[in-house]
Amino acid sequence: QVQLVESGGGLVQPGGSLRLSCAASGSIFSILYMGWYRQAPGKQRELVAGITNSGSANYADSVKGRFTVSRDNAKNTMYLQMNSLKPEDTAGYYCNANIREIASTRYREYWGQGTQVTVSS
Repeated sequence: QVQLVESGGGLVQPGGSLRLSCAASGSIFSILYMGWYRQAPGKQRELVAGITNSGSANYADSVKGRFTVSRDNAKNTMYLQMNSLKPEDTAGYYCNANIREIASTRYREYWGQGTQVTVSS
């Protein structure tokens, strides 16, 4: 069974940095697109950044120039380096991935449980 586990969240002051990780485990054949989403209280979940298995990345306008997404395909792990954090970045951050299991011929979408990021002085 495939699992996505996020880590690296926490409390940081405005202007600070955090690095999130998302590790995929289980009977994985391959992973296509991986993405970071976030959801603040009372708001819809939104895409923050994503990256294909070939390394092409995309970002929400609100984080361009501050956040960097990367992945290590050998470790089935994606990262989100967040710099110059702002209070409006406060949210639960969720990992999403399109994964094909060894015993399957199709890709499925998986979600992690999320990690909280709080930006406050």
